[in-house]
Amino acid sequence: MARTWFVYIIECRDGSLYTGITVDLVARFEAHRAGRGARYLRAHPPRRMLAAEACADRSAASRAEHRIKQLTPTRKRDWALAHPLMASA
Repeated sequence: MARTWFVYIIECRDGSLYTGITVDLVARFEAHRAGRGARYLRAHPPRRMLAAEACADRSAASRAEHRIKQLTPTRKRDWALAHPLMASA
């Protein structure tokens, strides 16, 4: 059974942005809030998940993550506006 991978952006309490990939948006955000996972988010606690986009597979999600990480913070926020969270996420 194929899993859906997502690329996502989290806004941190200090206003910075974090980009990552996962198969479970809710569980990943809760892990970040609990201080597990990305070291960056231990130093910059997450405020909210801004956006997410479904990808065909892990490879596509990784490519999307890399592409987004190259954007300026303003462009990342523009991307987030174009990829709002789904009601179930």
